[in-house]
Amino acid sequence: MSEDNILKDEPALRAIYGHASRRGAPKAIPPPDRHCRRFIELSPFLVMGSAAKDGPADVSPKGDLPGFVQVIDANTLAIPDRPGNKRIDSMTNIAENPHVALIVMIPGITETLRVNGRAHISVAPDLLQSMAVNGKPPVTAIVVQVDETFLHCSKAFIRSKLWDPAVQQDRKVLPPLSKMIADQTNQTIDVDAAEKQLEQNYREQLY
Repeated sequence: MSEDNILKDEPALRAIYGHASRRGAPKAIPPPDRHCRRFIELSPFLVMGSAAKDGPADVSPKGDLPGFVQVIDANTLAIPDRPGNKRIDSMTNIAENPHVALIVMIPGITETLRVNGRAHISVAPDLLQSMAVNGKPPVTAIVVQVDETFLHCSKAFIRSKLWDPAVQQDRKVLPPLSKMIADQTNQTIDVDAAEKQLEQNYREQLY
């Protein structure tokens, strides 16, 4: 690709995109207001972006029952980290670089809530116990000091039809997860046995 076709700074980007509208430019607000807090209360799912000190980035999904993200105070959120694959990519990023970004979603709602802030990993017993499900607290909690929040419009969801059942794919269009990972890692596995083990994990180790 020619260097002439690469946009490298904000003036070059503004020449293409222009400037935010008077309505859009000031919409970022520091603390979550009542609308943002209500959005968080109704949400069962978010994605969290983080980056290591030297640059590699990660995006991680977080999901649970609606209200799983706690609003600790006017500027602080807490996200439970349940048992997972133990890669802890996001956790090691946060340990090096606290800056995180969240996109909070509600099924059926095409607007999203974006949150930018600085995070740390907590093992405070009282906090973890307050997030327990079926008597099982999360492994840790991601505590986010909010720098700004803002509501995001629906265009991406309208274009993608993400919540439209009519465009949902049959799971069979892709191989089973264990088969895809085995192919990627050059392993030979018993796919049926691996899928049964995965299903058992889903039933017994969500919390």
